[in-house]
Amino acid sequence: MRQTMASVPGDYIHFKGQVPLHHISIGTSHWRFYDYGPKSVPPVVCLCGIAGTADVFYKQILSLSAKGYRVIAADAPPVRSHQEWVSSFEKFLDTLGAHHVHLYGTSLGGFLAQLFAQYRVRRVKSLLLSNTFLDTRAFHDGITWSSFISWTPEFVLKRYILSGIRDGPQEPLIADSIDFVVGQLETLSREELASRLILNTASAAIGQLPIPDSAITIMDTNDYCAVPQMLKDQVAARYSGARRAHLKTGGDFPFLSRAGEVTLHLQLHLMRAGVEGQLPLEAKGSMSKDRIPDAAVAVGSKDGDLIVRDYPLRGRGGSLRRLDDSSSGSNDSTLFRNSAQLDSSREISQESKKRASFSERDVDRPQILPRSWSNNFEASPQVSNPALRTVDNTPQRRSNGLVGSNAAAG
Repeated sequence: MRQTMASVPGDYIHFKGQVPLHHISIGTSHWRFYDYGPKSVPPVVCLCGIAGTADVFYKQILSLSAKGYRVIAADAPPVRSHQEWVSSFEKFLDTLGAHHVHLYGTSLGGFLAQLFAQYRVRRVKSLLLSNTFLDTRAFHDGITWSSFISWTPEFVLKRYILSGIRDGPQEPLIADSIDFVVGQLETLSREELASRLILNTASAAIGQLPIPDSAITIMDTNDYCAVPQMLKDQVAARYSGARRAHLKTGGDFPFLSRAGEVTLHLQLHLMRAGVEGQLPLEAKGSMSKDRIPDAAVAVGSKDGDLIVRDYPLRGRGGSLRRLDDSSSGSNDSTLFRNSAQLDSSREISQESKKRASFSERDVDRPQILPRSWSNNFEASPQVSNPALRTVDNTPQRRSNGLVGSNAAAG
């Protein structure tokens, strides 16, 4: 069962009307993906976990593209091994002309991002890893029927994946993120579900990556997550010199429940990697009353704390706030506490630290996404015309009281 129109977030409806869903066939494989933003900018490619689709990153696509970044989020075709996924993903990037990429992966997507960086050394420039792991052994040992995944009925596969999503009372934003991801899970076929479980449970481990720790950011949530804390600690220990971005809360899907903070971390990560957003003239000169939803824009720093501005869906409102441990509300994250973690030459200039106040012109951002960005995708004989998915009008199903476990990565 899928999401009804009543349960679909308003900003997601805005996203579907603004950003086209592309389809591309590479050999016998079929990819569905979003590719939005100026094609002259090196892209950040978002890789989701078992339960998600490319749509779960819609908030990041809207916010980052409005700042001049190119964002790609894709649904991989069914594969039977890690090596097949690496080969298929490389061909996908070749078709898009994305020779050098920055990868953002969460859960299984984070593991696959590391795997691709290990086998395709020259293509990956940086990694942002969220709630992920280095070794699939724990998931392999937790499922006794892994050799029968390819023949398992669809309802059993979905039930197993849902068992890894925490059920019960949640704060509204986290509950909404779970509802959205469960709705996306219902759109996946049995072959796609089986492929993801195979990738999550087939024996594999990440070796030493050629990427320096300085090009890696680790962004984990500190509350419940389907990936065991022990596995997340192994990632932190492996990349001891990586940047750390702690989200106090957010659950399994912080890209939805803490979209503003995740987008801000992504932007800072890209800036450290040398990627600057490029806004076209048509966007620089346009201003709209409609603000990109759940956007958080860094406008300066004061007393060592990062100042961001939150934008609502409509109106010129929004509030300045300081992100630190003492801020009111439990949703704020600890954003790179020490000053050494803020590269002042790129992210926040020394001049901005001396400002006593911030004017509207310091924080305004163009909010109309240029249609030309979606038209820059060059069609080929293998590429069909971009098409938007329709939203099904069947009711949504929750996990029906299933108790969350660490059996499946979210």
